[in-house]
Amino acid sequence: MIEPCTIRPFETTEEYHECVALQEATWGGGFTERVSPAILQVAQILGGISAGAYDASGRLVGFVFGLTGVRDGRVVHWSDMLAVRPELRDTGLGRRLKAYQRAELLARGIDTMFWTFDPLQSRNAHLNITRLGAIVREYRINMYGDTDSPLHRGIGTDRFVASWLMDTERVRARLAGVEPEPMEEAPFALDAEGAGTGDHPRPGLLDLSLANGPVRVAIPSGVDNLMDADLELAVAWRTASRAVFEHYFAAGYEVTGFARGEPTSSYYLTKAMDQE
Repeated sequence: MIEPCTIRPFETTEEYHECVALQEATWGGGFTERVSPAILQVAQILGGISAGAYDASGRLVGFVFGLTGVRDGRVVHWSDMLAVRPELRDTGLGRRLKAYQRAELLARGIDTMFWTFDPLQSRNAHLNITRLGAIVREYRINMYGDTDSPLHRGIGTDRFVASWLMDTERVRARLAGVEPEPMEEAPFALDAEGAGTGDHPRPGLLDLSLANGPVRVAIPSGVDNLMDADLELAVAWRTASRAVFEHYFAAGYEVTGFARGEPTSSYYLTKAMDQE
């Protein structure tokens, strides 16, 4: 049974420093992209979110951090970091942290949040798209450059920009636990073929000619294990998926669904409503 956690803003200097320690535990000791205690505190003063999840013993077991600012003339929030200790991953705590963040921002009149995640990370895709109801229209190549985090390990820092329209029925339903409608069958713009090292799937041929209806894009379900087994194959998945996503986003598509599976999972892309 998972112990209940309390989510609240950081309040003391010690708590801000504990957040930095959790960042390093998540992204590697000495991680140069970590957010300092001073910035965590200043962001909170200026309308951002710097909050931690504490277990019954008072231990910090997760946190969320984001900045509030103006994008395209609108006040929006950019969620910069979210982390949960390994033993509590896949327990719903990440979802609770996002729900807390959403409630705080809606109370301030902010209804749009953005954040980034690696398109090849199936766990993050499942949380962000299936459980939270975010959509994706933007792909950023090597957004954070070459970092010293062991999580990146040679495949670069390509990122999706998730768009969370927090006051929509889609998001309210997902947060309430309503499962999304089954995705209709759609052709693959990128599928897997055969097996590479250790039976890991290989990317198949790209199909950039699809234009009439939804399309699917496969990714390996366990990219972390794949990077350990065959970094060259992981890079091949990065290259192939990058080409597909860039093409279909430019053609007016957006990611609206995600289906987990083994050994591959798949994104579901549809034409954006304002593109039809």
